[in-house]
Amino acid sequence: MYKEKIDAYIDSKRDEILGDLMTLVRINSQRGEPKEGMPYGEGPALALRAAREMMDRYGLITKNYDNYVVTGDLSESPKELDILAHLDVVPASAEWTVTKPFEPRILDGRIYGRGTIDDKGPAVAALYAIRAVKELNIPLKKSVRLILGSDEECGSSDLVHYYAKEEEAPCTFTPDAEFPVINIEKGRMAPEFYGEFSQEEALPKVVWFKSGDKVNVVPQKAEALVCGLEMKTLEEKGRETTLSTGVSFLFEAQEQGILITARGRAAHASTPEEGQNALTALLRLISSLPLADTQGSQILWGLDKIFPYEDTRGKNLGIFRQEENSGSVTVCFSILEYVSGKVRGQFDSRLPIGCTEENTEKKAAAQLENLGLKMEEHSLKAPHCVPGDSEFVKTLLSSYERYTGIKAEPISTGGGTYVHDLKRGVAFGCGMEGVDNHMHGDDEFIEIDTLLMSAKIFADAIVKLCG
Repeated sequence: MYKEKIDAYIDSKRDEILGDLMTLVRINSQRGEPKEGMPYGEGPALALRAAREMMDRYGLITKNYDNYVVTGDLSESPKELDILAHLDVVPASAEWTVTKPFEPRILDGRIYGRGTIDDKGPAVAALYAIRAVKELNIPLKKSVRLILGSDEECGSSDLVHYYAKEEEAPCTFTPDAEFPVINIEKGRMAPEFYGEFSQEEALPKVVWFKSGDKVNVVPQKAEALVCGLEMKTLEEKGRETTLSTGVSFLFEAQEQGILITARGRAAHASTPEEGQNALTALLRLISSLPLADTQGSQILWGLDKIFPYEDTRGKNLGIFRQEENSGSVTVCFSILEYVSGKVRGQFDSRLPIGCTEENTEKKAAAQLENLGLKMEEHSLKAPHCVPGDSEFVKTLLSSYERYTGIKAEPISTGGGTYVHDLKRGVAFGCGMEGVDNHMHGDDEFIEIDTLLMSAKIFADAIVKLCG
């Protein structure tokens, strides 16, 4: 009934939409040092202020929650829907080629700049969806609130502050992922483990091993110093390991032994199969060497058995599980430090529905305990699910289908979104299947047609849910 009006309205506001997005992108809103009244530094606070000014200008009822979050309500009616987006951004490198990160540029139907897809562009699309419903005087029984946060990239403590003051709406979506609808988010378990071993002088041995610095990234580099072996032996085992893993190895003679450097390919820990894990490949190489049978060697051999290179599903760790709607367990062994009689490591596992402390955390801890290693307790974060057959999810899907012509089903993700801890929250847009928007990377962009269509989809959903 209102589709033609909404479409015409959003199309007529194309230049204003792009202008408002460019205003936000020009603000470097990476998290900075806290200042008085600015919990995440000056950049995020400036972005919140600019966004509130926009919402005020378009007639929304606004409020600032101590520079953690700003909100804009369509009306004073009881709210039915929250739209939850964020204005903080990840750091940007100096390797951009199309433009500089905070100097937005329109080129070939795209707008480039840090935050265009994550998440300032989607936030502006949501703002204009609400503005369209308001200025077209479409009657609603209940209201919608736009919530704009400023700490999604660094832990979402902004939402802890906000929800200590406000209740969750009956329905919430975040336009900070992909279409059609993500209704299931895997749980996560990323515990540290640690232990000690006796330093024995028996040769050959591994003097030290180091790999990884971020738990949610497949490590692309690993290093170890080995003594008591000939270069020829190491090179032969290196070639064999490269054949089975694709990871390359470099060997360099040093005063204390031979330095081995493994180079693989990074990927997100939620999709470990897309990378080449340098850590587990180097463990495989080391386990093939004729090392002295010491306590330290036994730990390294044991870790290779628990986290073998090909096993990204947690089978050897004892936690594998496969669910029809939420997929499989994934495991990424991402950090290992072994030196001076101490070992510390960390792995990142993403968990489908049905994973619990009993069948997942305790089983992983038992495997590590067999090696004399202690695993951090109570690290499991439960999976999140909003039923796919709920009226809320079906309504969002209908709005997506109305504008794309694509019959869709809700999907799951191994990553976590802004709504993971909300009972009635899902992710809805704005990424489109098959489009690499370079999120978190160089030359981030959003396609302008997608930006405008997202605003229309959101407006359609608001009318259906609140009308």
